[in-house]
Amino acid sequence: MTQTPDAIIIGTGVIGTAIAFEMAKAGWKTLSLDRNSQIGHGSTAGSCAIIRMHYSTFDGTAFAWEGYHYWRDWSDYLGLGADADLAQFKECGCLVMKTDENGHLAKHLENSRALNIPVEEWDAAKITARLPIYSLDSFSPAKRMDDPDFAKPNGSHLTGGVFWENAGYVTDPALSSQNLADAARLHGADFRMGVEVAEILQAGGKVTGVKLADGEVIETPVVINVAGPGSAHINGLAGVLDDMTIQTRPLRQEVTHVPAPDGFDFDTNGMVVSDSDISCYIRPEHGNNILVGSEDPPCDPHQWAVNDTDYNRDFTDQWTTQAMRYGQRVPSLGIPSKARGVVDLYDASTDWIPIYDKSSLGGFYMACGSSGNQYKNAPIAGKLMAALVQYVEDGGDHDATPMQFNMPYTGHVIDAGFYSRRREINEESSFSVLG
Repeated sequence: MTQTPDAIIIGTGVIGTAIAFEMAKAGWKTLSLDRNSQIGHGSTAGSCAIIRMHYSTFDGTAFAWEGYHYWRDWSDYLGLGADADLAQFKECGCLVMKTDENGHLAKHLENSRALNIPVEEWDAAKITARLPIYSLDSFSPAKRMDDPDFAKPNGSHLTGGVFWENAGYVTDPALSSQNLADAARLHGADFRMGVEVAEILQAGGKVTGVKLADGEVIETPVVINVAGPGSAHINGLAGVLDDMTIQTRPLRQEVTHVPAPDGFDFDTNGMVVSDSDISCYIRPEHGNNILVGSEDPPCDPHQWAVNDTDYNRDFTDQWTTQAMRYGQRVPSLGIPSKARGVVDLYDASTDWIPIYDKSSLGGFYMACGSSGNQYKNAPIAGKLMAALVQYVEDGGDHDATPMQFNMPYTGHVIDAGFYSRRREINEESSFSVLG
């Protein structure tokens, strides 16, 4: 049966399914394609799925604050009914340690207060009262384990942090993608799994469809690349890379899974913590466990993958290094002998800020470079992309006159050109997973 969708969406991760949902609600006949056999089983499944709004830029903060509201109201947003099996948002809060590396969060506080985001400043006593397993010795700068000064305090102490109460994590990120896909189907969206896009078909400077690896051709005037770590490959197939100031490529990362110390209920009393003093972020994990990720310190070489299929899926010394770095903060932490956690890829952009944009090829759009820090923004990214596609297809020149996007919950208006493929590298970025 020949399919002629209004738009093809490549990728069924959390952002791809959010775009499908928003476009289907707006009346588009969408077809989502993915080479994975199950929705949400690409890099989304490996996400720590943290919901937070401490970004280094004002626009990034505003976007994340808007995004929070959809997770808070997840059931109402989806409209799947009371019996639906939904991913759960655990609103445990997020503490960020004040350090020299993050400017003691002065800019983050300014951004949050300007947007009326609830925020508290905690002193050292408040931190240790809430997290009695923590030591506030400073170990900055982060070091590798072969450094003779690894795990040696530098003689100073952390003096406080900033706590965002409206933060936390989603328990099952793959399920959240499946929730979005189910919601999109209610509005007519279609999904095909286990298929690979081999060509982006075009004529006269415009998209005409895609050819799959088995030779099948699907005609459409709009293609949206949401292929996660495969986004650079798809952009290459479309021939749009030379027009882009900002590029994307797959970055290998590991997340360490360790048990919480005996005697402390991290499921109940823990929270998301970002700690640039030891270059780790953590969150609770079901069963009184803790997930530990890297904040990309300069001493750790980036492990860029040649492509999104051929990379080392085994744990390396990165797993141990992260566990030991977190052990500096939590002296009673037990390090298990068997490595558990996640090995997966980020889709990292040049400045770690995503690309939500059109391209030089008519009808070809990009939502890529999500770099491990955009899971939380998926619903609002879906709304932005649906609006952007409509704006350009209606004749808007997004390069010359960037779309102004009004965010429904907060009423804040952002210039969508902030996410342009042609932007200058944003020097306000953290140039890390923090965004």
